[in-house]
Amino acid sequence: MTIRTILVDDESLAIQGLQLRLHAHEDVEIVETCTNGREAIRAIKTHKPDLVFLDIQMPGFDGFSVVQGMMEVEPPLFIFVTAYSDHAIRAFEAQAVDYLMKPVEEGRLADALDRVRQRLGEKRQVQEAEKLREVLAEVAPQAMSDFVTEEGAPASNRFEKLINIKDRGQIFRVDVDSIERIDAAGDYMCIYTADNSLILRETMKDLEKRLDPRNFQRVHRSTIVNLSQVRQVKPHTNGECFLVLESGAQVKVSRSYRDVVARFVH
Repeated sequence: MTIRTILVDDESLAIQGLQLRLHAHEDVEIVETCTNGREAIRAIKTHKPDLVFLDIQMPGFDGFSVVQGMMEVEPPLFIFVTAYSDHAIRAFEAQAVDYLMKPVEEGRLADALDRVRQRLGEKRQVQEAEKLREVLAEVAPQAMSDFVTEEGAPASNRFEKLINIKDRGQIFRVDVDSIERIDAAGDYMCIYTADNSLILRETMKDLEKRLDPRNFQRVHRSTIVNLSQVRQVKPHTNGECFLVLESGAQVKVSRSYRDVVARFVH
């Protein structure tokens, strides 16, 4: 599996240094380098890379503007590279795979690339599964029962009942039904129960696959809610609203996910 990659940095020495470190990874193919955000957006749309190493502070279009400019197309994976640690939280909110400090350490780079390989492998598995579903639907419709129940809902026995979470040097076994909501920050998930909050190193997309969608629904780009914990719906401006949960916590539902609210409003 080749990882087609673009490097973006307004400092030529930084690009050269990253190129040298990436040479040690034979599956990484650098298809283009860019010195500013506008070049990066054009290059990403042209080459459709798997991965972009993206500097944050650049004149004009900064790194976050590049990510925002990809909203209309299927974006690649992003690894932010910067000299300033104070951008870390915002980088994870932008769903970055990782956040590397300059000068880039070889060990941290290797760890980041391992996460990229895992993400790309999972993406390709999903694509292959979708192709299989299409073929089965055409040539053997009865075989589709292996994927869905008779009502068309996902088979519940393939979803997690307990999740093991390693946090603060301990392993917690969390009953999935006790989870109230989940907030995402990059590759980290903040999992809230009635009496605890835990940090799990996992992407939201991967965690969603483990949870029954009949109970757990995304209500915001970075928030999943356990629908059984919802006690009240409070309308808000601009088509948004808040869900009031069993604990009293309030979670905003963005307009993009307001169809979820239709489950509670009749």
